[in-house]
Amino acid sequence: MSKFDNKKIMPRYFAIAVVLTLTGIAILCKAAYIMSAKKEYWTEVAARLKSDSLSVKPTRGNILSCDGRLMASSIPEYRIFMDFKAGGEKKDSVWRDSIDVICEGLHRIFPSKTAKEFKQHLEKGHAKMSRNWPIWKKRIDYNTFTEVKKLPVFNMSKYKGGFHWEEFNSRRRPFGSLAQRTVGDMFGAKDTARFGLELSYDSILRGKNGLIHRRKILNKFMSIPIMPPDDGADIVTTIDVGMQDLAERALVEELKEINGNVGVVILMEVETGDIKAIVNMVKCADGGYRETVNKAISHRCEPGSVFKVASFLVALDDGVVDTSFVIHTGSGVMPMHGRDMKDHNWRRGGYQDINVARTLEVSSNIGVSHVIDKFYFNNPEKYVDGLHRVGIAEDLQLPLVGYTPPIIRRPHKNSRGQYDNWSKTALAWMSIGYETQVAPINTVTFYNAIANNGRMMRPRFVKKVIKNGETLKEYPPEVIKEQIAKPQTIKTMQTILEHVVSQGLGKKAGSPMFKVAGKTGTAQVSKGKAGYKSGTVDYWLSFAGFFPADKPRYSCIVCIEKSGLPASGGGMSGVVFHHIAEGVMAKHLKMSVDDARDTSSVMIPDVKNGNIMAADYVLGRLDIKTDTQWEGSYAYGNPIWGKAARHAGEVTLTKTKTPRNIVPDVKGMGARDAVYMLESRGLTVKVQGRGKVKSQSYAPGRTAISGAECVLVME
Repeated sequence: MSKFDNKKIMPRYFAIAVVLTLTGIAILCKAAYIMSAKKEYWTEVAARLKSDSLSVKPTRGNILSCDGRLMASSIPEYRIFMDFKAGGEKKDSVWRDSIDVICEGLHRIFPSKTAKEFKQHLEKGHAKMSRNWPIWKKRIDYNTFTEVKKLPVFNMSKYKGGFHWEEFNSRRRPFGSLAQRTVGDMFGAKDTARFGLELSYDSILRGKNGLIHRRKILNKFMSIPIMPPDDGADIVTTIDVGMQDLAERALVEELKEINGNVGVVILMEVETGDIKAIVNMVKCADGGYRETVNKAISHRCEPGSVFKVASFLVALDDGVVDTSFVIHTGSGVMPMHGRDMKDHNWRRGGYQDINVARTLEVSSNIGVSHVIDKFYFNNPEKYVDGLHRVGIAEDLQLPLVGYTPPIIRRPHKNSRGQYDNWSKTALAWMSIGYETQVAPINTVTFYNAIANNGRMMRPRFVKKVIKNGETLKEYPPEVIKEQIAKPQTIKTMQTILEHVVSQGLGKKAGSPMFKVAGKTGTAQVSKGKAGYKSGTVDYWLSFAGFFPADKPRYSCIVCIEKSGLPASGGGMSGVVFHHIAEGVMAKHLKMSVDDARDTSSVMIPDVKNGNIMAADYVLGRLDIKTDTQWEGSYAYGNPIWGKAARHAGEVTLTKTKTPRNIVPDVKGMGARDAVYMLESRGLTVKVQGRGKVKSQSYAPGRTAISGAECVLVME
């Protein structure tokens, strides 16, 4: 008979199981209570614990422009706290006596919060006897930090007063948003790079953490350095601040004028491939334009007519045509394997018979697609191989995160010898910039190679890495392809591109001061499954080229996306190109007056209206005779404003005296003088364009009303 008594044993097991279950539930409840109700207390306890060894963050390296100016630098920022248990009763009495003065001081430093609100906030922390109570919710800069430290109690030592802080390395860009997407940014709270050069060169800029040993001696912790932090190195970029600012202003001005959605500019040095300026503007919800995405390197799109240059470069290099080859474009409409190919002027009768050179000058779709379809239809692989040969499909392998290489599909035959990814119309439309995906950086690199006599350079963003004045690493210019086409083919294309600007559709990109070469592009933007003409049609407008055409120094691409008509690559993107080219070339003009003067004639310069005293001084230094006249009946103070007129052998300076309450005539003045004159009378001035004042919206001679707006149109 078994000795196991089920009636006695099972209740005992059950009682034990119930006790253990209740104990487990109690433990879980206690844990939940600690994690919620007691969270703040234990967080403060954890904050007071000091490990034996602590890491020390290094100072992040700087990002410099090509001429050594700071584009991104690290500066200290602070979060400030109060330990209400420090200092004991003696500190508490001082705190009670000083609380009102402290709160008034904090309100003066942080005006967005009243002294009463500060007092309520600090008294709440004092009631909890918190050891880590935040005084201000955000980080503050060093100057603000020093102001806070001057306040009563806060100026005492950490252990007596309780005021303490956390220090962070904050990233600042002295030039604000200039080249923001390329330079990059940081996650402030995590001190980690987000994008741009900050992210691509993070391992160089970041440096290495140091190590200190903390030892408690006489109830105080001492920090004993074990390994000092290795500060990050600086990187010198190829960006030119002046050119970047010029490109941004020219692009944004045009975007506002035409209500564009997106704008991209890339300015590249021909010989080295250095990126001197790169702009990415997107229209935001508030109507302003900001850099939110680096579309210059990441936005693969159908490039449109700027791609025609690559198509004809392949055809010319293969020798299937030359510049004299005549194409019959008819009335501007030509059937292509069941679809109609149209020129932009098909409603006006088309271009009839034109040669290859003229085809690019007027950007004839029919002309380009007819040539490529005629000579490569039976062998499309040869055409696509040619595109890869001339470099338009090259993977540039850029150091910037987000770069996307081009997508130009290759024909593929199945086992039956039939193309399974190719249609009869593929060549015709690919040749004019559709059915391909190319980012602006690839297009400008291709045009840069044409300007560089066939040598393709890899776009360079960083020149070298320096630290403490020493160069640690250099990134020399890198050649991708020594020759993208035969030298004679390149020369021919250079001439054609110059004619596109001088006598074709790219005239607005040109300059009377120097020769410009390039190609316009206007493409409809595909909306995926909705196609090209769903709702309002979006257009991708571009102009790619180089200048000066006879001795190229810079290549540039300008791309604009806008909705609806009018839309013109030459008339919109070309205008931006024109402003950039003239601005860049003006920057490099270094002429001596003596060298420029013709000794057989008298040089009479064009003098702007404005500060006559300044004009008189300059003309005097140039040994040019001046005749001064007065106009008006009211005189007041210096400087004296007026207008200038050129005559044979001398300049007449007419000094005008306009009363303070009357709007002066500022036509012919520069922006600085005109704005000064109008704002001194209380007007709000807006400037449109560059050069001299062409017109003013607030008519001269009227009584000036303070706050009234006056728009100045410059040319």
